Amino acid sequence: MSMRTVLEVIALDVEDAVAAQAGGADRLELVTDMAADGLTPSLHTVAGIRAAVDISLRVMVRLADGFAAGGAGGVDRLAGVVGELRAAGAEEFVLGFLDADGAVDLGAVERVVAELDGCAWTFHRAIDRAADRDALRKQLDGLPGLDTYLTAGAAGGVDDGLPTLVAEAALGGQPGYEQRIMVGGGLRLDHVPALRAAGIDAFHIGGAARPEGWAGPVSVDAVAQWRTVLDAETVGSAV
Repeated sequence: MSMRTVLEVIALDVEDAVAAQAGGADRLELVTDMAADGLTPSLHTVAGIRAAVDISLRVMVRLADGFAAGGAGGVDRLAGVVGELRAAGAEEFVLGFLDADGAVDLGAVERVVAELDGCAWTFHRAIDRAADRDALRKQLDGLPGLDTYLTAGAAGGVDDGLPTLVAEAALGGQPGYEQRIMVGGGLRLDHVPALRAAGIDAFHIGGAARPEGWAGPVSVDAVAQWRTVLDAETVGSAV
């Protein structure tokens, strides 16, 4: 029997979260301010969404646009935010920090991960801006709780990154490649067959769940369409 393909949907508020769950999402990524590509939402929003839905939530740990942690003071703030988010009911997280040279800011990541105290987390699309994706993965290998990379394979999106995604999927299980690949960033339904054929089983959508754009809410029907396609591809891959 095939495992269900994971569908994660970006939620900005309770309305989004309820619609995403109704459409068949398995997990939500909670953020605010998509003009900055997604920042940490308010504690009120996190608590409200946690009370409204019963699917998994991953909360963004990111306080400013870009992928820098913001120096020692910024890292202290990020660590403090994690404690507040956990008190508000957050149990899973999304984060990722790079230094000025495009290498992983390992010190910042380790400090924030220490505050997670074993909670599951995703390293987000900072990997798509990294100078060396393979080096980043191997430096992060073994950090507690890291179970997913959210990636388009390239900074420009899945159209550009598809070959990289397929190549990385083929390395699954090797050091630095044990984590699940969750594809997001310019993802379209027509990308799904090639990605499923490569063994990728997790997909992340934001704008694709919002027919009216980011000014409008998540659409139950749009999420349900993704759910239907992913379920069909999962059945097809098992035949």
